[in-house]
Amino acid sequence: MSEPWASLPTALAKEVSGCWKAVFPAGAPAWFAAGGVSEADLAEALGRSLFLRQTLDRHLNQIQSALLKRPLTEPTTEVWLRERLGEYLAPVDSEPGLHVALRQYRREVQFRIIWRDLMRWAGLEETMAATSAFADIAIDGALSWLYPRACEEFGTPWGRDPITGQDARQNMVVLGMGKLGGRELNVSSDIDLIFAFPSKGETRGGRRALDNQQFFVRLGQRLIQALDQMTADGFVFRVDMRLRPYGQSGALALSFAALETYYQDQGRDWERYAMVKARVVAGDQRAGEALMESLRPFVYRKYIDFSAFESLRSMKEMISREVRRKGLENNIKLGSGGIREIEFVVQAFQLIRGGRDRELQQRELLQILSELEALELLPSRVVDELRSAYVFLRNLEHALQGVEDRQTQILPEDDLSCARIARIMGHDGWAECLAELNGHRARVARHFADIIATEDQAGSDDSGVDDGCYELWLSEMDESAALDWLKSSGFEDPEGSYRRLANLRDGRTVQMLQTQGRKRLNQFVPLLLNALKDVEKPSETLERVLQLVEAILRRTAYMVLLMENPGAMTQLVRLCSDSPWIARLLAETPLLLDELLNADSLYSPPAKRELQDDLRQQMLRIPYEDLEDQMEALRYFKKAHVLRVAASELKGTLPLMKVSDYLTWIAEVVLDHVVDVAFSNLVARHGYPRRADGSACNTDFAIIGYGKLGGIELGYTSDLDLVFVHQADPQLTTDGEKPIDNAVFYTRLGQRIVHILSTQTPSGQLYEVDMRLRPSGNSGLLVSTLQAFEKYQQEDAWTWEHQALARARGVAGCAETLQAFERIRHQILCRPREKNALRREVSEMREKMRSTLGTPEASRGSTFHIKHDHGGIVDIEFMVQYLMLTWCAGHPELTQWSDNIRQMEELGRAGVLPVADTERLRDVFITLRSTIHRRALQNLNSQVDGGAFGEERAYIESMWQKVMTR
Repeated sequence: MSEPWASLPTALAKEVSGCWKAVFPAGAPAWFAAGGVSEADLAEALGRSLFLRQTLDRHLNQIQSALLKRPLTEPTTEVWLRERLGEYLAPVDSEPGLHVALRQYRREVQFRIIWRDLMRWAGLEETMAATSAFADIAIDGALSWLYPRACEEFGTPWGRDPITGQDARQNMVVLGMGKLGGRELNVSSDIDLIFAFPSKGETRGGRRALDNQQFFVRLGQRLIQALDQMTADGFVFRVDMRLRPYGQSGALALSFAALETYYQDQGRDWERYAMVKARVVAGDQRAGEALMESLRPFVYRKYIDFSAFESLRSMKEMISREVRRKGLENNIKLGSGGIREIEFVVQAFQLIRGGRDRELQQRELLQILSELEALELLPSRVVDELRSAYVFLRNLEHALQGVEDRQTQILPEDDLSCARIARIMGHDGWAECLAELNGHRARVARHFADIIATEDQAGSDDSGVDDGCYELWLSEMDESAALDWLKSSGFEDPEGSYRRLANLRDGRTVQMLQTQGRKRLNQFVPLLLNALKDVEKPSETLERVLQLVEAILRRTAYMVLLMENPGAMTQLVRLCSDSPWIARLLAETPLLLDELLNADSLYSPPAKRELQDDLRQQMLRIPYEDLEDQMEALRYFKKAHVLRVAASELKGTLPLMKVSDYLTWIAEVVLDHVVDVAFSNLVARHGYPRRADGSACNTDFAIIGYGKLGGIELGYTSDLDLVFVHQADPQLTTDGEKPIDNAVFYTRLGQRIVHILSTQTPSGQLYEVDMRLRPSGNSGLLVSTLQAFEKYQQEDAWTWEHQALARARGVAGCAETLQAFERIRHQILCRPREKNALRREVSEMREKMRSTLGTPEASRGSTFHIKHDHGGIVDIEFMVQYLMLTWCAGHPELTQWSDNIRQMEELGRAGVLPVADTERLRDVFITLRSTIHRRALQNLNSQVDGGAFGEERAYIESMWQKVMTR
């Protein structure tokens, strides 16, 4: 009798034979055969999936009990899933018990779904439907258990019924987005949810009335924990709430009216795209349908809306950048010809024509493809090819995920994994499987390009390139002729440029390039030389650009990008000519070349709200727990937007004040996201910190910006002066399975934030962080309670710390905590102070700084430090801080601003200084800061010739005498 694994490929047979006795020490149990599972089936399953093997090894008794009730040969139906969860939940009498029951239910259901899918006992439609129904039932079951107990604790929420208009009890509505909404969930997918409730109101029957939103936020937090929290039994689903209005910074639950207002007034194109698949998956189905009907006009326009092509094209370009950045070409979802491109094609037609052709107002992709064929919007051949590709790609996706019950869309690289996937997909070997995959991807990419990517891509056109560019680079002219050509083409240092090019061409790296890389380089450099002839200093610019060329020698796809987009080549040369700082930035992060493709956006940096939206879109595909990817994506986001600000400043489209505004907005948006990521990571591990009333904190944490960040004066290389505060009760603990003291939670939160910001990764550092301005400096706690912060400011702070407070403001975190900080700041700044003593302390501190940081006395004739010397920027800042501390008590309106410019303007309005003086000081301040900005882009420091700014320095010194010595 042959072994059960005899029919398996050699690699898999060896694998199964090696683990068979460990899994089945006494042989395969007889109850498998009784349920229609042969030993050969068992061997196939063990060979195909590590998850199935591990589940049988660790939980054989649970699987036996489950299969005796329903064999694996039976399909996984919604009715059975609902009955089975009822059996698991029947004995549950506590929240920890609920967590255990849900996770044991998942183990059984997941085993069944993955077994039937990988063994090909179920088709794609059963797998997607079963997985989606499993999610619906688990969410609804958990919510149905949690809701009445929340009502017992907090009272029952009441408000206006969305259908009758009458006062009625309210329940939560859970919207499933993405593949869950479309009933197309992956076997190991996370779930995207939005929580809603019908209307505003209060709870009744509790110890005290609670606002409906507070009730549903608390209920939502418990629901997420029931599903998402990792315990000894695992988890049920990873829950992603970032598709809700305002993303992670928005309220966890919103009323129907708030949702409708948001989408009507602020909904973005990508949110329309996401809402196409939205479906009520749990909670009050009747109210939920009313909500969906109210949102329909946002998703489906009455008119034919061709703008959807452009927005989908932009989204695809953003994904393509991510693919290049992460090297995801082998990602069958995001890569070229992948699942996402099929989805884009289908949803483009839905968004464009769905308002007119109601047949397209469906969620399931395969059904919509049939409608597109019936409506003659796509030819039958195209529909057939897209349908076949989608089924193949989704089956392959499930194969990739089912091997280890892990969310992935990346093709395997090792031989054993390739053998597993090929076997699951019905192929004799990996090469055959890969050939079928590549055929599908090529067809999808072609159809996507025909339908979505309709803009003509400008190809490289070398017809206008001087022959000398080729002859020089390819060594087809001797050195003398080359020098003559360089000189006649405007290169100011022909000898240096010739040597630099020769060193590159003859260097080991270029010599070791493969044929394709060398061919691309030989095409690229002549185009670069031709473009250099149009800038002011070609030799200097060549030196700067070659930093980038050397960085991308082994990633020549970037050269192709520049060759196929002559406009991007022009921008590259122009920016490197204008700024060595930008040249170095591009060399360090070549992916930023993508930003050069669109000159309009390059020279039009987005305002804060657009920045928030952009970051939110970029981060939606990166799980919070993937900290490494989060950190890399944040670094790219910051660099890309700083590049746009720098380019705009060089072009003259952004004045100084706006430059600092934009750089500050970038930092604020990044900080807000970093708080969300760090908080979510810790909550997943320890639960939410609690308030004195027992409720979970909505972070209750804030970042206070000091210095240039607080003063909205960030430069290109500024560090961030930060202080962390929170409002939670430090005596309480978090509410998770591994609780820790609130104080420990917030200390770890602060540490994680600093880590995310300041750690050196392959993409560099996000920001240098300086925490020395916190209470008691480096010897103080990393994170203070607001009460401790206030007490320190009132009783222990030095005068210079109150000076620093004048430039401080809340920049990220919980809105209520930020407001509480502003109240403390206002009170401290408005304290009465004795003028003469204050003037003396401020003057002494200024002198101490000047002696430490200013130009040594022996060099002052030849060098002027724009910031720290007599008549520099810091003199102005100290005068303003002195005047703020002196006059806020009598003019409390002075505290409304934290930046020097508006503080000066307010001092003039209040009559503290003559308006003529404040306006002159303002102009001088802007002049000096503008110089520092421009020098930063030239990689120059703040030290200039000793005779520079004579008039401005004299005026500042006269004002110092007037303000600080009278």
